[in-house]
Amino acid sequence: MSMLALGLLFGTVTLVVMATGMPIAFSLGFVAVVFMAVFMPAASLDTVTQNVYEEMASITLLSIPLFILKGAAIGRSDAGRDLYLAMHAWMQRIPGGLGIANVFTCALFAAMAGSSPATCSAIGSAGIPEMRRRGYSPGFAAGIIAAGGTLGILLPPSITMILYAVAAEVSLGRLFLAGIGPGLLLVALFSLYAAYRFRKEWRAADAAYQSTRTRSAYLEQKTYSLHEKIEMLPRVLPFVILLIGVMFALYGGYATPSETAGLGAVLALALIAIVYHVWRPAQLRPILAATLKESTMLMFIIGMSLLFSYVMSYLHISQSAAQAIVALHLSKWLLLAAILLMVVILGFFLPPVSIILMTAPIILPPLKAAGFDLIWFGVLMTIVMEMGLIHPPVGLNIFVIKSIAPDIPLADLMWGVLPFVGLMLIAIVLICVLPPIATGFPNFVMGPGK
Repeated sequence: MSMLALGLLFGTVTLVVMATGMPIAFSLGFVAVVFMAVFMPAASLDTVTQNVYEEMASITLLSIPLFILKGAAIGRSDAGRDLYLAMHAWMQRIPGGLGIANVFTCALFAAMAGSSPATCSAIGSAGIPEMRRRGYSPGFAAGIIAAGGTLGILLPPSITMILYAVAAEVSLGRLFLAGIGPGLLLVALFSLYAAYRFRKEWRAADAAYQSTRTRSAYLEQKTYSLHEKIEMLPRVLPFVILLIGVMFALYGGYATPSETAGLGAVLALALIAIVYHVWRPAQLRPILAATLKESTMLMFIIGMSLLFSYVMSYLHISQSAAQAIVALHLSKWLLLAAILLMVVILGFFLPPVSIILMTAPIILPPLKAAGFDLIWFGVLMTIVMEMGLIHPPVGLNIFVIKSIAPDIPLADLMWGVLPFVGLMLIAIVLICVLPPIATGFPNFVMGPGK
């Protein structure tokens, strides 16, 4: 069988198996085992477990369950709600301050939890009802939270970036730092849109009041005294200090990513015990159960994705595909556009974890040959996968928001997130035109990369 026919067969079988509704981890594992049985030596089946173990035997991957534990501890306590309330109180006088407060809160919580669904759930459960009480349209309120939640896979500690660092064999610390500039860019773009949309809806509400004397909640402003604002800080500052401390330990060279994750998890558990009195076994059980469930699911996907990639590599499918891409002699920017378009399409069906591990062997060699910085591309790819979390038809964050606010029509939710998809496209263009947005901070902190 020719290499082209084998590659097409491999891809077709994978799509067919996924279309059956089989979970992604089982789909990838099933396809890998079938092709091992048919196209590889019979003895290879005896080494499936060994191959999976060897592929996953990375000290960097050890940090994933620990970061998940840290995120679960913060996400399942009242830390998200308190952080949201404090940001809302301090930003109340800014036009659109409530929406902007949600964006900033999502960013801070994402940096503490490292999970997009956790950010949506924790901040959305408090933020969406509050915005709707203040007159924000349901789609706009849901769109802010869904888009803000995507920052969980861009701002450190991002589990998605950990996997990219393993797949691309690049520095995790440098990659984490590279995500900060683009993350702040997205926060600024989201905030500007929130302020613009607020002004637009406020003017419509004011016009309706002038003509019909119907007073919208948009026209009501709750004010907080300085005493009330300061009173909120003691419950929030410990977690912000935790975030700063963990990042300082990692980037200061005092701890490895795995040690940093362990330190963050232990300190997060200690903080929720001190601040929220969450220390009894019955209170800790949901946190540990959620950590175990999410870690097991994620590690299973990682293991099967790595086995899938191993089979592609053994059969020379990934190498041949990479060589075929190089042989097209596309200009470097056309090559980049084609690869990012492929990632967008895959985002309709697959989570970021699977996209990275399945495509890395194919797309990274041509990109490296074209002269692209793989750290810079990792940030760009992460933003494209962020879009996958909120663009129809299978955006994960859309379904998280739908579970939080089931009365918001799905059509309103879809229209609410589309402007944020456009803002992410703008961010991608800006990062392409001005690469230092991503590479400047890591070069400043750690010196120019090789």
